[in-house]
Amino acid sequence: MAVIGATGNVGTSVLAALEAEPRVEAMTGIARRIPAGPPPPKVTWACADIAHDPLEALLRGADAVIHLAWLIQPSRDEVRTHEVNVIGSQRVFEAAAQAGVGTVIHASSIGAYAPGPKDRRVDESWSTAGIPTSFYSRHKAAVERILDAFEATHPDVRVVRLRPGLIFKGEAASEIRRLFAGPFLPRALVRRELVPIVPRTPGLVFQAVHSHDVAQAYRLALVDGTARGAYNVAAEPVLDADVLGRLLGARPVPVPAVALRAAAALTWRARLQPTEPGWVDMGLGVPLMDVSRAREELGWEPRHGAGEAFMELFDGLREGAGGATPPLAPGAGGPARLREVMQGVGARNEP
Repeated sequence: MAVIGATGNVGTSVLAALEAEPRVEAMTGIARRIPAGPPPPKVTWACADIAHDPLEALLRGADAVIHLAWLIQPSRDEVRTHEVNVIGSQRVFEAAAQAGVGTVIHASSIGAYAPGPKDRRVDESWSTAGIPTSFYSRHKAAVERILDAFEATHPDVRVVRLRPGLIFKGEAASEIRRLFAGPFLPRALVRRELVPIVPRTPGLVFQAVHSHDVAQAYRLALVDGTARGAYNVAAEPVLDADVLGRLLGARPVPVPAVALRAAAALTWRARLQPTEPGWVDMGLGVPLMDVSRAREELGWEPRHGAGEAFMELFDGLREGAGGATPPLAPGAGGPARLREVMQGVGARNEP
């Protein structure tokens, strides 16, 4: 089988989960930048850019493909992110069909959903029209439409879409810091006692899941030959200002949504951080997900709570934690993170 995007936050967890799965004999781990040194057990590395490189030969002989590759940065160059996220995903699906792959499992997201309720949970039938002001959400929604057409054209291919909430683990801290916080976040300030307040913004609640737990959802979707369609994946509790306040020992303070978005837009335009303001719109807009289908049909149960996963990431940010692959490497930003600054803070997709 093949795992595309095998070296990032989720990809490394998926490889570990499948390494322990006796029904998986061998994997091709595909990424733009492959790690130095020997690969993990069962894994053969292959280097490819899904937007440009030939893919069919890499997938030939695989009985399944797990497609995880996705660009969050550069947030200032949507031509590049669309090229990888949307066009690249379409190329993956087409190559899988041409190579005779029987199962395609795609990493969709809560971000694919259209605006929805925060006072009740929605199932997988909720519209995946996305949040128009978020490029991440637009791309996730566009790939959902591509998969709709792919399923209609290739009914013999088993297609699964996982729609997780935010995905955290300690080893991904350096990558997540580069993608979302940027080079000006001092590690010394990422301490619980130095976070006096958290914003309480109406509608700003989110669901999260540990990377190792979402990897188990991918494993279960792979080995269950009857699994098809979409599955929401998230742990409890829902993370709101009160929950975060208790975790961090901080006081929730009311902050209007317009002020929060304005602050995100101002700091992004000033190149102080790489997260464009559409992420605020997405956090305010997407619904809360019901994960009953994953629990009942796949038998999925998270081993980590959402708060536990968040605090593991928070502590990893303070420690500068990372992993052995290029995306997770703690030093990828360069000395004193100067490369990130020189590249425009969100203008490039990698340090």
